[in-house]
Parts: sequence; C-alpha cells; structure tokens
Amino acid sequence: MPRVEIMDAEALGRALRRMAHEIVERNDGAAGLVLVGLQTGGVFLAERLAALLAEVDGAAVPCGSLDVAMHRDDIWLRPVLPQAPTAIPCDLTGRAVVLVDDVLFTGRTVRAALDAVCDFGRPRAVQLAVMVDRGHRELPIRADYVGKNLPTRREELVDVSERGVVLGETA
Repeated sequence: MPRVEIMDAEALGRALRRMAHEIVERNDGAAGLVLVGLQTGGVFLAERLAALLAEVDGAAVPCGSLDVAMHRDDIWLRPVLPQAPTAIPCDLTGRAVVLVDDVLFTGRTVRAALDAVCDFGRPRAVQLAVMVDRGHRELPIRADYVGKNLPTRREELVDVSERGVVLGETA
C-alpha cells in the first residue's frame, strides 16, 4: 500500500487551533495549565499548542516533555531505550496537565505517562490531547481532545509530523 496523505500541514494547523480553543473552553482559560509532550512525537505538538493557547487566551502556558520509556509495561518485550530527555517546567501539584501525543493506539504509552507524571507532583487533573486517534485500544483510555479520528488496521502505520499526517503499511 502506498503512503497516503491524510492531513497536510495546513489541516494539521487547523486541527491544533481547534484543539487549543477546546482546551481553553473546557478549562475556563489557560491559567493553571501545563502542557507535557510525550517523547518524541508529542513534543512539537505540545509546543505548537502552547503558542496557540497564548494567542487564544493571552496566557503563557508552561510546556515540557516527558520520556515514558522506563514506565512502560512492556519492557520485557523490547529493549528500553530512553527517547529523549524529560523536561518538566514546574511542579505539577494542583495544576491541570494536558498530556500531548501524536497518535493514540493501544493506550499503553498514555498509561506509562500517567505513572510518570506522578513523579513530578499530584496534578489537579490530567487530560489527553492527541492529533490522531486510530483505535485498537487495549486499555480503557480516551482522549479529551482529538485532531482526527482515523480508523486503521493494526498493521498500518500512522506518521505525524510538521508536514501533516501520513498513513502507510508497516514493513
């Protein structure tokens, strides 16, 4: 199967802008929010959302990154290789944390992120923003903000980048 463009850069930008408005609406503004991008695909999305939240609400929203490799429940299945550094910009206690990732698939990365977030304080709430929800959940996890719902087959690969979203087959 050839790679198929699902969203171009412009559509990705529109989805992020919509998600920023939804985040502001649900949280009665951006004050007290912290965005945490999951390494590696969620980091650039979190940074773009933070900039959009500042435009929409006028409040600077702290933005960090989180590597969940050491918190995964499938360590025994594959080698654990830290993706990139974790950089949490502030104590998360009492704040609403929005975890940001590129693709929601089985839910296992999000489960690991929930464990990892607790190492940085006790958030008032944790919400999830993803660019693509492709289904196939193995855990009862649901995104609060979704850029695109994209039903897929398990063997398909979804790639999210600044250029957009592409769907293809795994090798």
